[in-house]
Amino acid sequence: MESSAENTRTGVVRKRDGREIEFDPRRVQTAIEKAFRAELNLADGQPLASDVIEHITQIVSQIEDVILRPERSSPVTVEQIQDIVEIGLMKREHFHVARRYILYRTEHARIRAIRGTDAGLDSLDQSLQASNNIEPRVQVELEPGVRVPFDEKRIARFLAKCPESRLPEVDTNAIVAEVVRGAFDGMTPDDVTRALVLSTRSRIERDPAYDALAAQLQRSIIYRQSLGKTQFDEGYAASYRDHFEHYIIEGVRAKRLSNDLRAFDLNKIAAALLPERDEQFRYLGIQTIYDRYLLHIEGRRIETPQYFWMRVAMGLALAETENREERAIEFYDLLSSMRFTSATPTLFNSGTLHPQLSSCYLTTIQDDLQHIFKCVGDNAVLSKWAGGLGNDWTNIRATGARINGTNGESQGVIPFLKIVNDAAVAVNQGGKRKGAVCAYMEPWHLDFVEFLDLRKNTGDDRRRTHDMHTAAWIPDLFMQRLRDGGTWTLFSPDEVPDLHDLYGADFKARYEFYESEAQAGRIRQHRAMPASDLWRKLLTRLFETGHPWVTFKDPSNIRSPQDHTGVVHSSNLCTEILLNTSADETAVCNLGSINLSAHIIDGVLNHDLLRRTVTTAMRMLDNVVDINYYPTPEAKNANARHRPVGLGLMGYQDALHELRIPMASQAAVDFADQSMEAISYFAILASSELARDRGKYASYDGSKWDRGLLPIDTLDLLEQGRGETIDIDRTTTLDWQVVRNSIAQHGMRNSNCLAIAPTATISTIIGCTQSIEPTYKQLYSKSNLSGEFTQTNHRLVHELKSQGLWDAEMLDALKHFDGTVRDIPRLPENVKELFATAFEIQPDWLIAAAAKRQKWIDQGQSLNLYMAQPSGKAIDAMYILAWKSGLKTTYYLRSLAATQVEKSTVDINRHGIQPRWMKSQSQSGTIRVDRVVTPAACSIDDPDCEACQ
Repeated sequence: MESSAENTRTGVVRKRDGREIEFDPRRVQTAIEKAFRAELNLADGQPLASDVIEHITQIVSQIEDVILRPERSSPVTVEQIQDIVEIGLMKREHFHVARRYILYRTEHARIRAIRGTDAGLDSLDQSLQASNNIEPRVQVELEPGVRVPFDEKRIARFLAKCPESRLPEVDTNAIVAEVVRGAFDGMTPDDVTRALVLSTRSRIERDPAYDALAAQLQRSIIYRQSLGKTQFDEGYAASYRDHFEHYIIEGVRAKRLSNDLRAFDLNKIAAALLPERDEQFRYLGIQTIYDRYLLHIEGRRIETPQYFWMRVAMGLALAETENREERAIEFYDLLSSMRFTSATPTLFNSGTLHPQLSSCYLTTIQDDLQHIFKCVGDNAVLSKWAGGLGNDWTNIRATGARINGTNGESQGVIPFLKIVNDAAVAVNQGGKRKGAVCAYMEPWHLDFVEFLDLRKNTGDDRRRTHDMHTAAWIPDLFMQRLRDGGTWTLFSPDEVPDLHDLYGADFKARYEFYESEAQAGRIRQHRAMPASDLWRKLLTRLFETGHPWVTFKDPSNIRSPQDHTGVVHSSNLCTEILLNTSADETAVCNLGSINLSAHIIDGVLNHDLLRRTVTTAMRMLDNVVDINYYPTPEAKNANARHRPVGLGLMGYQDALHELRIPMASQAAVDFADQSMEAISYFAILASSELARDRGKYASYDGSKWDRGLLPIDTLDLLEQGRGETIDIDRTTTLDWQVVRNSIAQHGMRNSNCLAIAPTATISTIIGCTQSIEPTYKQLYSKSNLSGEFTQTNHRLVHELKSQGLWDAEMLDALKHFDGTVRDIPRLPENVKELFATAFEIQPDWLIAAAAKRQKWIDQGQSLNLYMAQPSGKAIDAMYILAWKSGLKTTYYLRSLAATQVEKSTVDINRHGIQPRWMKSQSQSGTIRVDRVVTPAACSIDDPDCEACQ
């Protein structure tokens, strides 16, 4: 009997709270098996290898030997058992499993500290039960000095108030459990909600329901800060409107808002607020405006999303002399409906003490030391207030040119560009986003060859500009010489001073004259080389570094409405703005974009809704010119004389999805043509009607508008200038005589009306696809200044759900194939065509659609081109096609990014085949992720450019 009692005694385990329970070896075995399954990514039920099972059995037997040892006088503790497991795993060289087991053990020690519980030998996935006799050690600080115990039930009750939490796709228990694991003493209610947001957003890839829940939770943080209550509190809707006047007063006192806003009838304005429109934001949109757009005082947001839209609208209505409240409400209705969004600088600064609302500035630097450094200083002040910069450097004399004043030799352009690069880094757009500048140069400049090397990572770092973009401003003559196998000559601008201001036939005649002068020995500095050699080097650098961008001088000038007042010397930071620049004028672009997908009603593009959107949007953009804060007199002078604006679009890919049109199709090209025609028609007509009411812009007389030439007409001028056909259909679907008659009678309010910018951030805010871009990937990781976010194409998920195809296996397949659908066997062919991603679409389709749009646009478009497997031959053919198609500019050449979707949870063997982009890799058996041939986008906000918007 005594021996039996002793055996019973030594078969006991002492838990952490002092209780003693009977030892059960199955619980230990289950816990170790869970660790192995987690490390090997094996589902429950999948067999473990025989040697693993043997090792687990050995470890459990070792524990039994210790517990049942006859000489043992006291029970074994839980901690001692876990020590034996860890040592046993390490001895058998299961190091990764041991590490996972240790991390699990540490994590659950934290949870016990939070809950005051004893988990004993529960398996890895078992919820821990609270102990009634131990107080939680973590407390939540409701307000300074007021603390309450951390209570996960309270969190669960709060989460249950969100309608989205009750959706069948949402696992609230898992969300709460993750918040518990991350809890810490002294948390505030906002900290708890942020933890809920982080836990929820990490699950967005699984289902859009998590996106909606994360957005709801993020709104509660905003409301608690700005209103003092959440959307779940009684009287929330009334407080939303009642608090608006207090928000204006508080913002003015804190010098966040302009005192001019107090002149509005704030009761009338507040009554027009629509709090329910906050629900239109998806998570990434609401998080983005929280991080970077909503005004704050010492970190506390004083704006709600609808206050934000109304503040922008009121700021833009300050230019209205009559019915100011009605106009502000009209602008607010358009913005808050997400049919149109102003560009980022307007959203940042409208209604503030410094209403710098313009997006980009273009300057031409003169060949004068004082002007060079004046422009460097101008770059700094322009960048400070959120402007992107485009600098034309072609004027500057080349390396080795004579300096008359000192009788020395010039060091050329490159050292000055290094200074510009460093200045852009130093001035980071007021602390809101990185500063950025693009340098333009024509390829006849003697320093152009070295200009091509500016972005290289090798060579003399004093002659490199790693943070500055570069672009080639290429005349038609170079492309024709290239095509014909001709020779190209490089000069120093001080010896050929008029080439910079010439284009078309005039440039050709003068360039050939200078070539003859060089051959006769009457030009000191020159260099002749095959045009193909220079082009090859340009494409090689483009392949290696993503720069320079390829832009075309002649179509940009020949088709410019303002050819009577100057020359377009460059584009801007994102290659869509094409305005004249000079020593006296810094061109300014004022941007906004239409959400095209919001105008697809009942399966068609609704022209009546589009007309109303465009008409109001053009009025808002025109108001920017009068309200704008101009950092330099040259910028103010140019904008006052010409009043250019750039109305663009976004959500093009979404619109195609709504219409069920694949982007790689003639139907998509036709839609690009017809939709751009409608936008152009309504925008030009709206500008003419504004001229009727407000007067023509100052430099109107002599412009192409004045001469009766619309953008569609200028294609013929480009053909004449080149002396060759541009094979673009000129068919129209609208009655353009109405527009022509209006211009003839009233003139134009704006010298330029249309430009398609990248829209990376504003499309994120409103939850549509960027600009005219194809979908990058259906599942990808997006990085910007707000953090990293896994994004899934909601439209694809809804499509797959409708066909009963969305499940964990499909998500796993999307990860394996890096966000592309082409190689997923389960998917129907029509789904694969409709949801083809950027690298699955031949660039010819993108160029064809862009060419159709370009005939309606008086400026340009930020056109990214994609190649999954770039080659010199393919890149060459692509850019020659872009030139032949009459495009004015191109933007990034993008290849597959170096960072793919995280695959740590993917069983690669399950799918059997590799994504197509991987199949051309080496035969070593190792999958090599492609390096970035070009950056996914510009440096302002990786991986998506928001230089303009």
